[in-house]
Amino acid sequence: MVPQYRIKEAALLLAVSDDTVRRWVDSGTLPASKDSSGRQVIDGATLAEFARDRASVPGLEPLGVGSSARNRFTGLVTKVVADTVMAQVELQCGPFTVVSLMSSEAVRELGLQPGSLAVAVVKATTVIVETPGP
Repeated sequence: MVPQYRIKEAALLLAVSDDTVRRWVDSGTLPASKDSSGRQVIDGATLAEFARDRASVPGLEPLGVGSSARNRFTGLVTKVVADTVMAQVELQCGPFTVVSLMSSEAVRELGLQPGSLAVAVVKATTVIVETPGP
C-alpha cells in the first residue's frame, strides 16, 4: 500500500506552507483525494515525483529519536530497483538525490517503495570539500 500524506505533511516535506500545497491541489498541479475521514491526502508516489521535480528542502524528521549521526537526509523514496539479492533505493531529499545499495531483504523489511518517507544516514570516512574557482 502506497502511503498517503496530509496537506500539512506534504507541506513540510516540500518546505512550503500548507496554503501553497492547498493552492497546488486546488489548481490541479498536485493531485489529491479524500481519506476515510474526509481529509485531503496526497498519494506518496505522486508526492515523490512532485518533490523530485521541484527539489526543495524538506523539514520533517519521521523518526523523532535522538541520533549521533549528523549527516541525515529526510526525503521520499522515488525509485526502488531490486533483484533477488540486492536493491538500489533512490531518495529525493530536498534538492539532493541520495542512492543507497542494500539487500532486497532490507527493502522488504523496511517496506520501501516510491512514496515512502525515509531518512538516509550517511557515514563516510572521507569528505571532500570544494570551493568555487578563482
